[in-house]
Amino acid sequence: QVHLVESGGGLVQPGGSLRLTCSASGRPFDPSFMAWFRQTPGLERDLVGAISWNTDSTYFAEDAKGRFTISKDRAKNTVYLDIVDLKPEDTAVYYCNGRIGATILYPWGQGTRVTVSS
Repeated sequence: QVHLVESGGGLVQPGGSLRLTCSASGRPFDPSFMAWFRQTPGLERDLVGAISWNTDSTYFAEDAKGRFTISKDRAKNTVYLDIVDLKPEDTAVYYCNGRIGATILYPWGQGTRVTVSS
């Protein structure tokens, strides 16, 4: 079974930046895409964006274009989410998961909380 651990969240002032990390362990780990999601209380978990595990192709939700970057280190089974110019509306718990089409591949991790506030 694959185990996902997200880290890197915290309290950040508006305009700041963060790098979130998603580390995967266990087997089999062979996603088509690795994706980042975020969830605020009372709302659904929304897709932020994803990166192809076999290429460097990425795609993002419309509201994540421009300030979010996803990268990966295949040797470490790790995916990163870089966010710049953080806004209060980016406050959420951020999760990663494997994805094939719209199918989620692995058990959810605990997520990492990002709070953007002055």
